Amino acid sequence: MEFDLIELIRQRTAQSRDDVRLGMGDDAALLAVPPGQELAVAIDTLVDGVHFPHGSAAADIGWKALAVNLSDLAAMGASPAWALLALTLPTGDAAFVEGFVDGFAQLAQPHRLALVGGDTTRGPLTVSVAVHGFVPPGRALTRAGARVGDVVLVTGTLGDAAAGLHALQQPRRNDEGSSGPREFLLDRLNRPVPRLAAGIALREQAHACVDVSDGLLADLRHICVASGVGAEIDASLLPLSSALLGLHDDSTALHFALSGGDDYELCFCVPASRVAQVQADLARLGCGATRIGRIVAGEGVRVRGQDGAWLDIASSGWEHFA
Repeated sequence: MEFDLIELIRQRTAQSRDDVRLGMGDDAALLAVPPGQELAVAIDTLVDGVHFPHGSAAADIGWKALAVNLSDLAAMGASPAWALLALTLPTGDAAFVEGFVDGFAQLAQPHRLALVGGDTTRGPLTVSVAVHGFVPPGRALTRAGARVGDVVLVTGTLGDAAAGLHALQQPRRNDEGSSGPREFLLDRLNRPVPRLAAGIALREQAHACVDVSDGLLADLRHICVASGVGAEIDASLLPLSSALLGLHDDSTALHFALSGGDDYELCFCVPASRVAQVQADLARLGCGATRIGRIVAGEGVRVRGQDGAWLDIASSGWEHFA
């Protein structure tokens, strides 16, 4: 059964690349990093009931397991190339694996990402994916490098995934249509879109970058700590979707945008002189970029409310061991 599942995964995720000298099926893959490139590597583990709701569709789990890793490459300005998959299953459910690899492949194929190996084992549903990408030497984006006076921007909209999770946990309202705001928010939760093209476009323009996985405040704080600076955010500038605002009051929407995780947008810092160019570049890529604040001397992240007063934020984002 195990080898049948492995063969199913291999067939559904097949991708031809010249830099894969030996792929799935041996004791290890043989891979060739192209000349003039550095290798960016990231790994994430998703656990049933922690990183995705219990009972999630297999295809959504497959998509998201890859998406969260590709988002890490996006934050580094790297182009994806290869992946490894470790899949732990309670049973040898071929139907689940078929759905999982279909979702995985739907995201992998447009990026020519090759699955080159991995492992299957029995246990509580857990998915680990490691991704490998390329970036020219010295051009990777990092969290360290933000400078006092930089402008802080984010791609897309914030808070949608957290609102989607909230929607799953609430009884469905009778007035919600089949293609309304709730479905938009659920799609943002289940099928996040990694901003790979945006990350590559930011290589020469951003001083620092991070993907918003644990919540804007938590992830922007990572930039501040790595760069030895502080940040000030204007709540009135945060990009919020019409779906989020249509289902929640301003206070709840703000909470989701600041502290909700799983958006997988990029938060980055650029010199004020480059803001207009960056916004134009990312608008052409379809994700846009919104100016939300500034980098200042000091430490930590403060949020200014619409009345000009600093807000007291109770939660700053997701922590596994809090």
